[in-house]
Amino acid sequence: MEKSVVILGIESSCDDTSAAVIRDGVLLSNVTASQAVHESYGGVVPELASRAHQQNIVPVVDQALKRAGVGREELSAIAFTRGPGLMGSLLVGVSFAKGMAAALGIPMIDVNHLQGHVLAHFIKDPSQTEDAEQDESPTFPFLCLLVSGGNSQIVKVNAYNDMQIVGQTIDDAAGEAIDKAAKVMGLGYPGGPVIDRLARKGNPDAFQFSKPHIPGYDYSFSGLKTSFLYNLRDWLKDDPDFIQHHLEDLAASYEKTIVDTLMNKLRLAARDLGIRQVAVAGGVSANTGLRNAFHEYAKRYHWKIYIPKFSYTTDNAAMIAITGYFKYQDHDFCPMEAPAYSRVTL
Repeated sequence: MEKSVVILGIESSCDDTSAAVIRDGVLLSNVTASQAVHESYGGVVPELASRAHQQNIVPVVDQALKRAGVGREELSAIAFTRGPGLMGSLLVGVSFAKGMAAALGIPMIDVNHLQGHVLAHFIKDPSQTEDAEQDESPTFPFLCLLVSGGNSQIVKVNAYNDMQIVGQTIDDAAGEAIDKAAKVMGLGYPGGPVIDRLARKGNPDAFQFSKPHIPGYDYSFSGLKTSFLYNLRDWLKDDPDFIQHHLEDLAASYEKTIVDTLMNKLRLAARDLGIRQVAVAGGVSANTGLRNAFHEYAKRYHWKIYIPKFSYTTDNAAMIAITGYFKYQDHDFCPMEAPAYSRVTL
């Protein structure tokens, strides 16, 4: 009888320490420790993040193995996020993975964090929860809109290890633009979920903000941020309480501008490449407005869409473990001396 392939995945690229166990492609556990310490600073503080990872990594890995009912001796390999991300945070996960792999005498598999987000669509999760929008995985090739605080990209996925960026932001990412607007309106950090909640109650056509005109499939969000800032400044001159009076409409209008911008370029890419299988991934894929737009475009353009469970939109180790599982099949291992990297694209 063939031996099971059991992969431990470790994710520590930003402020979430996560560990997951996958056996033969099926998820057995996914444990994440988040860090609340950054809220009072209005953003992730790298030094505090790496210290919190040092405290969290041992208990998180221990919990993941316990919940999976898997002993260390059963592990086939350890997959870890090698980058991109915050260097201090990455080093904690990378060093832990190296130490554990060396102690157990098993191979290591390095995973590109962005590739992990795209491949989250291939996690087989036996626990059926309400927020799962589909059971099946996309077939190759498909298009994936990868949107997070640091990335906004349209990716053509030809195979698990063959991804081609057809369009990307030339300045700020969509998630960053949302967080900046939330900060300006005094909504705290992280701003994305707050904007989402407020936007559900507002009128998306209440205010108009300038939309960028960038050729091809590339994005730009810095002009939109500036437009939002200048408009707000002018409105506040006439009414110092303008934000309080129009909070929900501002959130809804700003969100709509971002979602429209993302979807228009995605539609062009899908049309020009003749692809009707379209997925979304990354932190911003939790946004209700973006999810609704996906359903709308699916009806209008006959797309087959793939929307991740909410637990796979944020940084998690399940996506690292499934990527590791694919790479394990190809014996695509990583040498012990491989360093972490903070910046890289797909």
